[in-house]
Amino acid sequence: MTYSITIAGLKRELPICKVNDELYIAAFICFGDAEITEAAAGGMLKKLEGIDYDYLFTAEAKSIPLIHEMARQSGAKKYFIARKGPKVYMPDPISVADQSITTLAQQMLFLGSDDAALIRGKKIVLMDDVISTGGSLKAMESLVAKAGGEVVAKIAVLAEGAAADRKDIMYLEKLPVFHADGSIK
Repeated sequence: MTYSITIAGLKRELPICKVNDELYIAAFICFGDAEITEAAAGGMLKKLEGIDYDYLFTAEAKSIPLIHEMARQSGAKKYFIARKGPKVYMPDPISVADQSITTLAQQMLFLGSDDAALIRGKKIVLMDDVISTGGSLKAMESLVAKAGGEVVAKIAVLAEGAAADRKDIMYLEKLPVFHADGSIK
């Protein structure tokens, strides 16, 4: 089963995947799809016009191509990625807990103190590929706050399910959630 969606003028068929017996989602994966990555990044940058910000910020991994393309298109020289594990090259990392709908276990997000120092006192846009329950977004907000930055906007390619009703996020398209038979909830 798939779900047809048009994102930034491009039609895609998203596979419908089981999260649990009661919930199925349409999986949006931009890895390997340069065309949708470029178009979605451009669409998100359009929505951010008029917003004063210093840096883009995301969590690994699916949104990495998107943040890179947004930086490339906007001319940004630096962006930040919260990592799912501490890395040897991260000096004295800070961390927060993260719970995502597509990750079964709770995980942590990490940011090196060097990146945290650059975020301190800066205006940050959080971006993601899909906002669903808001768990990853909340974790990114906490990490930016812990670093001393200010979140000035939150944006995604898709707002899934009830996230589309949120007033504190921007997105390109709504994405429904599904029953086991593929019908929209």
